[in-house]
Amino acid sequence: MPGPVFLHNETVELRTVETDDLKFVQEQVNDPDVWGMLGMSAPKNRHDEEEWLDSLTGDDDTVNLLVCDDGTPVGLMGLHVDETWGVGELGYWVAPDAQGNGYCTAAVRLMSTYAFEERRLHKVVAEAYEHNSGSQRVLEKVGFTQEGVHREEAFVGGTYRDLLHYGLLADELSSVSSS
Repeated sequence: MPGPVFLHNETVELRTVETDDLKFVQEQVNDPDVWGMLGMSAPKNRHDEEEWLDSLTGDDDTVNLLVCDDGTPVGLMGLHVDETWGVGELGYWVAPDAQGNGYCTAAVRLMSTYAFEERRLHKVVAEAYEHNSGSQRVLEKVGFTQEGVHREEAFVGGTYRDLLHYGLLADELSSVSSS
């Protein structure tokens, strides 16, 4: 069962990741529709996921939360904080069978708000592969601007892919949060 609610809005709750959630995480990150968009190339077993969860303890620079709909896990959201620069980098995925329900957009908006309002960051960044139009749409709906292209930066699915770099400044979120 997912941990306690850390953040929430009308669409999703972001909850702490608990040991019982590792089965869901492992199943999803090994799904070709998920790992292919994350840049992973090796399967993850239960031990790998346990080590990942253990590595989160005591790390205030990284916040990883389970994206849930009424307590049911649908994805994972992470924020890596660089306090020196005042920048946070988002990473996220939603299970293939839960996509198209607005969970990812709601979670990205919620975590960005947290980054600006609670962590006092100035900017949040994220990356998306050129062929991942769903992730690009999520970022653009929240107000992120494409700031650059890292040409053929990643080898994904047997092809060199462009990596699109997105950014959102703190004062830009408020202008799109209500839309």
